[in-house]
Amino acid sequence: MKSASLQYANALADIALEQGAAEPAGKQLESFGAAYAQSAELRTFLASPAVSLEAKHAVIEKIAARIGASKIIRNFLFVIADHRRTQRIPEIISAFQQVLRERQGVAEAEISSAVELTAAQKKDLALTLARLTGKKIEPKYSLDPALLGGAVVRIGDTIYDGSLRSRLNEMRARLAAE
Repeated sequence: MKSASLQYANALADIALEQGAAEPAGKQLESFGAAYAQSAELRTFLASPAVSLEAKHAVIEKIAARIGASKIIRNFLFVIADHRRTQRIPEIISAFQQVLRERQGVAEAEISSAVELTAAQKKDLALTLARLTGKKIEPKYSLDPALLGGAVVRIGDTIYDGSLRSRLNEMRARLAAE
């Protein structure tokens, strides 16, 4: 993640959390991001140095009104346009969501398993991960038949490998070493 995007994300997170508007700010920013992603004309217009700041502000104001964006989001988008960083909007939105999760003590866990986990297994796994990390866990599940059995969990840069494939590879390495 680029440092400039992270700086903008941190600044918005400071303001949104201070005013107790983190969740609505995130949703409004996502709505603007969706409009930005869908319209090549909007992206070109906001990125163009030939377009005046007043014109950019007017367009941002109209979109902000249409999506019901708060004054915080509107002003934030004005700052991004003023500093000619509109091409980084998707990156800034992603960074903002990540910063919010970190500050609120939430960790996203990518869980791959060989077979579909039952509701009870998912609950137990989430509780165990919460104890391990000390954070609230937002799990995202996927299937990976190559694991043979067990599961692999990725939280940030940390990987917990409880797969049968991994254990078989460890056993193979030990037997080969003897």
